[in-house]
Amino acid sequence: MQFSTVSIHGGYDGDSATGATAVPVYQTAAFAYPSADGLADVFAGRAPGHVYSRISNPTNHALERRLAELENGVGCLVAASGMAAISAVFLALLRPGDEIVVANGIFGGTVSLIRNLLGGFGIGAKFAHADAPAEFAAAISKHTRLLFVETIANPSLEVPDLRALSQLARQAGIPLVVDATATTPALARGRDLGADIVIHSTTKFINGHGTAIGGAIVDTGSYDWRESPFREVRELARRAGSLAFMAYLRNRVARDLGIVAAPQNSFLMLQGLETLAPRMRLHCANAGRLAEWLRTRPRVARVVYPGLADSPFAAIVQRQFAGCGGAILTFDLADRAAAFACLDRFRLALRATNIGDVRTLVLHPASTIFAEYDEAERVALGAGDATIRVSVGIEDFADLQRDFEQALA
Repeated sequence: MQFSTVSIHGGYDGDSATGATAVPVYQTAAFAYPSADGLADVFAGRAPGHVYSRISNPTNHALERRLAELENGVGCLVAASGMAAISAVFLALLRPGDEIVVANGIFGGTVSLIRNLLGGFGIGAKFAHADAPAEFAAAISKHTRLLFVETIANPSLEVPDLRALSQLARQAGIPLVVDATATTPALARGRDLGADIVIHSTTKFINGHGTAIGGAIVDTGSYDWRESPFREVRELARRAGSLAFMAYLRNRVARDLGIVAAPQNSFLMLQGLETLAPRMRLHCANAGRLAEWLRTRPRVARVVYPGLADSPFAAIVQRQFAGCGGAILTFDLADRAAAFACLDRFRLALRATNIGDVRTLVLHPASTIFAEYDEAERVALGAGDATIRVSVGIEDFADLQRDFEQALA
């Protein structure tokens, strides 16, 4: 099946008992079995089944199957949030003394996790520019266990050359972990670009309507866990093969941490997935038009959008995402006061921290999601005092343009 068809039908074979066309919400904590042997078999892994929603749930399973199919992966686990998904991957693979190499300009919450929590556990991090594979190569050492990038960094909007980074990871024998929240499989499948593990904050474009928090981890099947430096997963691969990482993630990390998604939230993610492809087309089209128009405004000092023809990332965007630069852009005004004055004048666009909503959302990153960083760090992460971030929605462009026109007046 093609992408839009999978988005609607993937992962669900129907409910023979009721004929429900939508995946039901299995709002239950536990699952009863007709015999003690049956329950013991599921716990021992001798038979498939659900026993406790902290580990797995039929609604979650349908979402996992659909996302795995959309990403062309071997398996998926849905988590309570995007940050929970990232944390689970890091905690599954990293131990004290390990290092990771991370792209500059990524989401501030992830930077905080890497610096504060991982750093507190004795796990080091080196940062490199997303579009500079040579910097990544220079940063890789015998202690490096993974490379971590975002498909389009938020809010710096730097775009990594994923295929080049994938080659580096192969040479080092480590996985390339990619946060694809900003692009989703609607713009590109991670496996096709060389990613070994794909992470999504499903809260964003996959949900699309700002109604639920969630995350997802997909193993694309392109990494050989039997030859990995991760002892527990490597040993499990002797029995589980390509499913070793997903088995370890679910039965050890997710089970013990309790990070899996709630079934009601997974239901809302499934609803969002059904319209992902047409929504992403509208998001990207509106963002491209808005970026071009903002460049003509005299008060706008700078517009950053990777889909612009003269963007330093234009060639990579064309190669990786068929020219779609995503739905996030930033623009700079004269200073912080001008940015705040503009933000306060918006009538249609909403001042909010989320991205990926059908509604256009505007934010001053320096005073919100990057408030804990000093000025030099904020500038390096793409969040200067004069910067406004825009998550472009799918409203009629004429209405968006009028709102930005009066806000900038």
